[in-house]
This record gives sequence, C-alpha cells and structure tokens, in this order.
Amino acid sequence: MNSSNLLLEEPIRMATILEPSKASVFPAMTKIIGTLGVKSRSVDVISDCLKAGMSAARFDFSWGDPEFHQETLENLKMAVKKTKKLCAVMLDTTGPELQVINKSNHPISLEADTLLVLTPDVEKEATPNLLPINYNGLAKAVKTGDTIFIGQYLFTGKETTSVWLEVTEVKGDDVVCLIKSSATLSGSLYTLHVSQIHIDQPTLTELDKEVISTWGVRNSIDFLSLSYARHAEDVRHAREFLSKLGDLSQTQIFAKIENVEGLTHFDEILQEADGIIFGRGNLGIDLPPEKVFLHQKVALFKCNMAGKPAVVTRVVDSMTDNLRPTRAEATDVANAVLDGCDAILLGAETLRGLYPVETISIIGKICSEAEKVFNQDLYFKRTVKYVGEPMSHLESIASSAVRAAIKVRASVIICFTSSGRAARLIAKYRPTMPVLSVVIPQLKSNQLRWTFSGAFEARQSLIVRGIFPMLADPRHPGDPANATNESVLKVALDHGKALGVIKPHDRVVVCQKVGDSSVVKIIELED
Repeated sequence: MNSSNLLLEEPIRMATILEPSKASVFPAMTKIIGTLGVKSRSVDVISDCLKAGMSAARFDFSWGDPEFHQETLENLKMAVKKTKKLCAVMLDTTGPELQVINKSNHPISLEADTLLVLTPDVEKEATPNLLPINYNGLAKAVKTGDTIFIGQYLFTGKETTSVWLEVTEVKGDDVVCLIKSSATLSGSLYTLHVSQIHIDQPTLTELDKEVISTWGVRNSIDFLSLSYARHAEDVRHAREFLSKLGDLSQTQIFAKIENVEGLTHFDEILQEADGIIFGRGNLGIDLPPEKVFLHQKVALFKCNMAGKPAVVTRVVDSMTDNLRPTRAEATDVANAVLDGCDAILLGAETLRGLYPVETISIIGKICSEAEKVFNQDLYFKRTVKYVGEPMSHLESIASSAVRAAIKVRASVIICFTSSGRAARLIAKYRPTMPVLSVVIPQLKSNQLRWTFSGAFEARQSLIVRGIFPMLADPRHPGDPANATNESVLKVALDHGKALGVIKPHDRVVVCQKVGDSSVVKIIELED
C-alpha cells in the first residue's frame, strides 16, 4: 500500500524512458474487460477488441433487452473463432439501481436554483419540475440537506447531462429538491444516486434472477458481476441461486463494491466472493473525493493478500469521445496496476464510446509499462510475510515456483491444473513472467450424461493477472497427477513456442502433480 510498489533502479536517464517499448507476445499481464454495446457489437469490431487485448466481455443488463445482448454474444462467438482467442463472458446485474423514468424520451432541461420534485408515481410524465423514479422508498431514506446526483448511465463526469440536487423538503412519498446546476437530461437511461443511504431493495432483484435463469443459463456465463453488493449475505444468496441452475453452479461471483455500505462490510464480502470489482463511478459519488484513492489501495491490497482477483473500473472516461486519455487518466491506470489490480474494466469507453479498439490498445500499453516497474521483490516478500507459517501445501508450492522462476530467469511458468486453483495461487505472487495454465479436462457425470470439465476453468483465469490459459485436448492421454507422461508437457511447450513466449535455450519452470505430491521442476530447453 505504499509508493515502494514502484521499482526504479538507478541510474535513470529520462531519454531511456522515451525509447520505444519492445513488442511483447501479450499486450499486458493485466487483463482488460470490455463492455460490449452499440459501438462494439459487430464481429469485426469485437475481433479487433480481442486482438487489442480484451480477454473478457461484459454484458450490462442495466440497459438493452436479452435479444440485443444475445445477438452481440453470437457475434462474440464468431469473433472468438475468427481470432482464435479465448474470451470470458460476464453478466452484470442491474441490482437496486435507482432510475429516472422518462417514458417520452424527450430531453428535459433543468435550471439551476429552481425546485424539482422526485416522485415514485411512474405514471406521471417527466417534466423540468417533476421526475418519476423507480423507487417508492426514497422519501423515507433521505432528509433535508442530503445530496442527490442524477446522471446519464455510465456518466463520464464532464457531460452537461449530469445534475446535482439538494433535498429541501419531503412531502409524503415525494422528495422536493433544489437544482444546484443546470443540465439537460437526454439519452436512453438516467440513474439517481444518493450519498450514503440504505436502499431497501434486494441486491439480486427479481428481474436479475429472470435474466440469469434464462439468458445466463442459455449461455453458461463465466462470471456474475453482482452490482451494489452490500453484505456477505448478498453473495451467499446469489451463490445459492446459481447452485440450482445446472452449469451456473460453476459461475464465479464478483462482488461489485459501489457504496459506503459495501466498503463497511468489505472483509466479509471478500471472504464470500470469488473476486471484487471496485465500482468507482458510484463510489466517487458516495465517498468524499479525497478518500477514493485510499479505499482503492486498501481494497486492492486485501484482494491481493487473499489471492482473489481485483478489478478497477472507470479509468479513461474521456476516451468515450476522445482518441487519447488525459494525463491524469493515464497515470490513474498505471497506479491501479502498481496498486495490484488484476484487470481494468471499461464501461462507457467501449459500450458507447467512439474508439473502443483504440481504448483497449492504449490501456494495454499503459499497463505493460507499469508492470515493468512493479516492485515484484518487495511484493513477494510482503505476501509471504502476510501468509505466515506454516503455509498450506499448495501455497508453499506456488510461492516456490515463482521464486524459482525469478531466480533462474525463466521465460514462463507452466502449471498443470484441473480446477485452476494452482495457477491462481501462482499468480497471487505476481511473477514477472507469464503463467501458462494448462487446464486438464476431467470426465464427470450428472447420472444422465458424461461431460468434460475444463472450459469454465480456462476462461475464468482470463481475469487473473499474468495467467494465460490453454485447454488440453480431452482425448490426450495426459493426466495432471501423472508426471511419467510427458506428452502434455510437450504440447504446452509447443504452444508456448508457437505463441513466441518460449525460445531455444530458455528456462521454464513447471508446476505439476506426481501422484499425491506436487513438484516444481526447472527445464532448460535445447535448440
């Protein structure tokens, strides 16, 4: 959590920083999640996004109907076949999101220093003096003097379509507000956010459940982004719901922390969730601006020490309309990497932005540069100290594999796994080289049919920093618990050579099981 996460070795000449970076096989070790939408849903654009470095696609059900998202997903599948690049699928729930109901979709001009009534009566028409909202408990939750923000969904902060309100009076179910800034509400979806209040609605709404049990089941989603996660019970409830939906029992749940309530219960949520999404859009409203950075650093540190993926959102909002990020945004991306994030999630930038491919490309370049000066030695020591002794068997093997790889300057770590857990533990120690995760399919039965596992496990590592998965052929005679069979290792080495990460005379660290034992071995390749 300190500035020594940055590694700079003396002497440093500024001129050397300006030298072009060497091309690498992977855009970055840090992963990039792109939200697919109106500007990024054609086969060609998605293909270019995958080539630029997108490893997971987010489908945001706060807007758009299932048919729209299904068409986009079918295009994603075609793009995956076309580019031969794996891509995970994330379904993002709506959650207890407060929305403005503007049935006419006509622009609404709001004038500063005038009064505006927020009403739960959705049958009324939206006007410059009255806005219907989809929540009938707002009057009970707010008090005079509270601040309310209304902005276009995935607002970037610079639009003239965002407005701040101050509560002046509560009249029955209505809330009377003073408009603090002039704005014009135009667009398809506007959301409302009140700082630091409890919204008395379930985190997983009935609409969310319907989408998950239909669209989610049909498409075997890899990740569920649980919006507005506020308590550990929210995650447990979502997991219980998924457990009854066949293959979705394997779906990983990423808790999206978007308000102070979620931060207050962060430790308990982290324990239950498979990963964390630090939703800075809403957090930036709920928290005082000067507190956002510290909460981010603490949250990422906790995720790192728990060995669970941490995702940061809202990094290059200006690229929604511009070809380059601002100086502050570029620095923000780099700092997120130095803080320890696993992935960057792009929202408006790829959903409705004009430059989705360019945005992904430049994010990858910034992440790659930051990774070069990430102080891995300090991070490794701190993680080992935090884990303490005695280490678990797997943790000991994982940390030993990373230490050995760094000492011998290995080009890659190859890890054989069936569940993906071993590879994730290796990635927890942030090796400076890629982790090639070879997922060995396992034959399983539900008493009605036999199937092979592995596809879920391979795609779910696409959000973990530094892991690059390959799915072994289920017809292959390899077995992760059988080291006498070197054929799978040869396939993995050949795959690494084909990618360009393994070259003649390179050293490779291999982590695999031998019977009931785990083994770390070092291989030096010949010509």
